[in-house]
Amino acid sequence: MTSFPVCLCSTMKMASAVVVDSSSGKDVIAEGMLDLLKPAIQQLDLHVHSVRESQVELREHIDNLATELCRINEHQKVALDLDPYVKKLLNARRRVVLVNNILQNAQERLRRLNHNVAKETARRKTMLEASGVFTSRTPTKP
Repeated sequence: MTSFPVCLCSTMKMASAVVVDSSSGKDVIAEGMLDLLKPAIQQLDLHVHSVRESQVELREHIDNLATELCRINEHQKVALDLDPYVKKLLNARRRVVLVNNILQNAQERLRRLNHNVAKETARRKTMLEASGVFTSRTPTKP
């Protein structure tokens, strides 16, 4: 059992030496990193989109609740001051809108990053195919 880590380390060193020694090693590493990042960016973009949708829904509920509280306040015969609660709701709505704007900006940056990743991946793949180094990858089983 103790010889396994040593063997694994020497295998990793040999593999990294082969990648570094090859002229397209950096391109292969860069493509691998791009392939690794792209799904994470897409997943993050999906989550941001769903949060933005829920923020819009929350803002609509706050607006409806504030309207309803104002209507109740107008029809109350007893002097019940609901204005502080309406103000709190409007303040919460303002914060929701602010967070929504921040999320929208972050989502736009993610969209641009995803676009750049796809463009760079395509460029590198074309460059590797043109040099004859790149062959279609097939998963190998150990």
